[in-house]
Amino acid sequence: MKIIYMNYASFIVKIIEKPTQIFFDNGTLLTQFIVQIPEFKNKSKCTIVHATIWGKLGYDITQYYQINDYIIVEGYLSIRENLNSEFNFKTFKKAEISIYKIYPFLL
Repeated sequence: MKIIYMNYASFIVKIIEKPTQIFFDNGTLLTQFIVQIPEFKNKSKCTIVHATIWGKLGYDITQYYQINDYIIVEGYLSIRENLNSEFNFKTFKKAEISIYKIYPFLL
């Protein structure tokens, strides 16, 4: 698996999946969910991104936000190239953002 890291960035995203939380043996919390980055010029297109939050910030996303809420997130965007044998060894790319800050956004 090849990982391409990008710069620290800010996005306005829409939550489209209920966040799930995983607790590790050492007490670390991992929160994962899927968000949508809307495109304002072409309303029919959108970008789906997997979001990951480590630590106590994950509590805030589950307590204060729900599906279809818009939030402003800051974090590192990475693109992973996965090799999948189900698709005859074709590669596909998956975008993922590791979130470090969250801000409310009202429409």
